[in-house]
Parts: sequence; structure tokens; C-alpha cells
Amino acid sequence: MTDADALRGRFVRVLDTVRGPGAGPAAEPYAEDLLRRWGEPQRRYHTTAHLTAVLDHVDALAEYAADPDTVRLAAWFHDAVYRPELSGNEERSARLARRALTEAGAGAGRTAEVARLVLLTATHDPAGDDRDGQVLCDADLAVLGSPPSAYAAYTAAVREEYHFVPPDAFRAGRSDVLRRLLALPRLFHTPRGRDAWEATARYNLAAELEILSPGGASAP
Repeated sequence: MTDADALRGRFVRVLDTVRGPGAGPAAEPYAEDLLRRWGEPQRRYHTTAHLTAVLDHVDALAEYAADPDTVRLAAWFHDAVYRPELSGNEERSARLARRALTEAGAGAGRTAEVARLVLLTATHDPAGDDRDGQVLCDADLAVLGSPPSAYAAYTAAVREEYHFVPPDAFRAGRSDVLRRLLALPRLFHTPRGRDAWEATARYNLAAELEILSPGGASAP
């Protein structure tokens, strides 16, 4: 079984679970459309590897979610529309989720919740009682708590996605993102996420910010 086959199966299972056996149109075309989007050539970090990692983290954190299957659907859609040269990718992805899940028969309430969760990944700042938002945001940001070599690979892939941005502009924009993340009272919200990733993520972010600052160790 290929990675694409495994991912396709994961989407089909979760969609069929939330809408009931035999309900709605076949799930496979929706899976194919999402896989095509996640495989677009402009992506270097926001690829099917990132999608798989987020899905795996959602599974690992599922005990903290109110509705794990809704979070899994949101993971599929959260970067389904990704054009690094444009802002508003979260809004576009949420619109795609609303359109696709309505057509697929996922139900109005769940569809609205998936779209809300997708939009939440623009800020990664869920409310204290937003269990599903906390799980999705923790899963999406888990890469920040990676070991140094994996974190370096992540930052290099992000830079490749923004290859069209001049170095000085990239440093300024990326530094703003890092400062915004470091200013959050907490990066991770589930107990497992905080224990596993918070300290390492803050170290990684601060180290990257130092590198990007004038006189830092290196420049992209």
C-alpha cells in the first residue's frame, strides 16, 4: 500500500463514520481532490507528509477532543488551499470544507464546526474550553517541538515555499511570525502537548529568531 492509498483510506473511513454507512456520494472522489491539492508543486512543507503528521498527532491526542472525527476532517482541510504568495489561505480552505462537506452529506453542524476549526489555524489560539480546537492546534504546531535537525528541515522547507520573497523581507516576516507565537501564553493546550513540545518549541522558536536577527548566526 502506498502512502497515498493509506491517506485515501483514512479520509474515506472518517467521512463514512461521521455520515453513516452508505450515506451520501462516494467518499473517494473527495479524497482524491484533497490529495491532489496537498500534492501541488508549490508546496515544500505543507505537503502530504505534513498532513500525515497532523493526522497522526490528532490520533495521539484524541482523548482530549470532544469529537475526534470532526478534528480529523478539519486536519484534512486545514491547509487544503495553500498559495504562499496569497493571504487568506485559511479562509479559502474553510470555504472548500463547507462546500465539499455539504455536498458529501457530512451534516450542517459538523460542516460548520470543521470550517470553524480550519479558521482557528490562522491564530492557533483556541479558547480554554475549546477541546477540539486545542487538539487541532496542538497537532498542527507539533513540528515546533521537534528535535533540532527536524526543526531545521522544517524551517528550510518553509523558506523554499517562500523562495520568491527577498531575503530581507523574508527575515522580517518570519520574525514577526515567531514573535507572535512566542507571545502566546502557551503554544500547546492539551496536557500531552504541553509536556511533550512546549519547552522544546519555545527554545526552537527563540533560536530561530536569534538567527534571523541582524548579526545572527546565518541568513536565509
